Order: sequence, then C-alpha cells, then structure tokens
Amino acid sequence: MIASDPASRLARLRLSLDGLSIGDGFGEPFFLPGLGVRLIKRLAPDPPWRVTDDTVMALSIAEQLEAAGTIDQDALALTFARRHAADPLRGYGGGARLILKRIEAGAPWRVAARQSFDGKGSLGNGGAMRVAPLGAYFADDLDQAAAQGARSAEVTHAHPEGQAGAVAIAVAAALAARLGPVIADDPSAFVAEVAARTPAGPIQEGVARAAALPAGTSIAQAARAVGNGARVIASDTVPLCVWAAARYAGSFEEALWQTVSVGGDMDTTCAIVGGIVALTVGREGLPPAWLTAREPLPWHLGRA
Repeated sequence: MIASDPASRLARLRLSLDGLSIGDGFGEPFFLPGLGVRLIKRLAPDPPWRVTDDTVMALSIAEQLEAAGTIDQDALALTFARRHAADPLRGYGGGARLILKRIEAGAPWRVAARQSFDGKGSLGNGGAMRVAPLGAYFADDLDQAAAQGARSAEVTHAHPEGQAGAVAIAVAAALAARLGPVIADDPSAFVAEVAARTPAGPIQEGVARAAALPAGTSIAQAARAVGNGARVIASDTVPLCVWAAARYAGSFEEALWQTVSVGGDMDTTCAIVGGIVALTVGREGLPPAWLTAREPLPWHLGRA
C-alpha cells in the first residue's frame, strides 16, 4: 500500500514537480541551433536551464493541491491566466495564449476553452505536460488520479482527447509512484495498464500500440511508431512518453537523454518523462547538478 496521508502525498507531488521542471529546463535548449553535437556527446546544456509554461502551469496545479487537496477548476483557470499575464514569455502556444487572455479578460473558462479550434476545443498536449505531480499526489487512488487529471486539463482543453492525455499521464505517474523502478523489468505491462485506464480514442490506441512494441525496440523506432510530440497534440506525444518512462524507469538521466534524442516537442516530452521517472528513482536519483542547473523556481513548492 502506498501512503495516503497529506505529508506523503505532498512529498510525492514535490518530487514529481522537481523531475518535471528539470526535464522541462533540460529539453528546451535543444531547440537552439548548434546543440546537436552536445546531444551526440551527451553534454548537458549550459546552466541556467530556464523553465517553460510546462513548469509554470504544473506549479499552479501543485500549489492548489497543497492548499486544498483537490482541483477547483474556477480557481485553477484564474491562476493559469494570471501567471500567463505576469510572465507571458514562457513558451505558451498560440492557442493557450488566446484562451488564457480571454479568461484574464473575464470570460468564463468553459466558454474560453470551447471557443478555440472552431469550437471543438484543444486536443493539444498542454493538459498532459503539467499533470504528473497531480498523479503523484493521488497515487493512493488511481480513480481520483484519473478524474482530477481530467478536471485539471478541462479548464484549457475542452476536447476529450486533450483531457484523455492528462488522464493517461496522471495514471502513469500514480502507477510509477506505486511500483518504482521495477517497471523497467516489464515496461509493456506498465504501458498496457495505462492504456487500460485511458479513455477510448486515439490516445488510448497509441498507448496500446506502444505497449505492444517488441522488447528490443529503440526509442527511435518507438517514436516512428507512435509519434514524438512534433505535432504538439496529445495523441502524438503521450504514447511515447509513457513508453519511455517505463523503458528507462531505472535512470532519470538515461530517460531524459533518450527522450530528447528523438526530437519533437522536447521540453514537453522531457517534462512529462521527468515528472514520471522522478517517482521511480526517488529524490536520490535526481542528478544534483541538473537540479542546480534548473533555474530557481520563485515559488515555495519548487524549493522544497
């Protein structure tokens, strides 16, 4: 049994938040020209590692859980919007910026989220990129991890697939906190369990395809099979992240180097994988130099 007391939940949340933010800061610089050689030689980017909207939005979720123990969608939407207004140059996508500006201007989040993408809502990977700490917090209750993950995504992602991506990653983080590095002994079983708890649709199908990949599959082969996030939609991002987190669950550094090696939406894929794998390796498995390289977070949770 995994502990369900508030202190244990918060400890897991903070561990995942550190993993997510390190991954975010690690992956972002590889978009810059000239870092290909560093990637080949496995030379980490020069510090400081500036975090993006992945971390900023994850912090909003984490702080709300610390304060209230649940997702209050109205409060979360306002916090997202106010943080964006205060510091908009954090890599927010165009769709997210429009939604958050509307909320900041006073539009109800349900209206703002549904106005995007011809009224269909976003099916992007933003709900998934920020949710691993929530899954860690609710690791003692997988149903709650899924439900609260969906609630956290809905305020910006009205499309069911945008929410399904958050469910899959929240469940993956919860299972990682429960199982630890033994996931790497049978990664397919872990990925299949995530698929079984993901709502039906393209994301669930992609995660199921990832679970069926042969044992010797490289991450490059996996990315060709299920995507690498280059399309910045959840169905192109989540399956690989779940697979990579399971395949490299025993080493935080290896997980991130492998994830960044296939390109795509590298800050987001590394943030997702980092937020999950931190829970399998524990705090002692986070490289101290990488934690120091990540820019200091100006919120108390990031310094815990």
